[in-house]
Amino acid sequence: MEVDFLSNRLRNIKQTFKTTENKSLKERLFSENKNIFKRVNEIYKIAELLNKKNNEKITFSNLLIEIAKRTINENKFERNLFFL
Repeated sequence: MEVDFLSNRLRNIKQTFKTTENKSLKERLFSENKNIFKRVNEIYKIAELLNKKNNEKITFSNLLIEIAKRTINENKFERNLFFL
């Protein structure tokens, strides 16, 4: 649930960043984006560790890895948004 929330927040940050002209808000959004991205990476690493300790093919940690990986990839793809 946390990764879904963070993923949605990242999308909202990007949309707001595109539409605002307020420099202070842009700085705050940039900082928040960085912190959220860092948290998603932490969750991804934890999920990988959990997955390595489990021998089953289908697990919650596999699902968490996939969700976190998609969020990370989406953010990397759109990361250039903040440097326009």
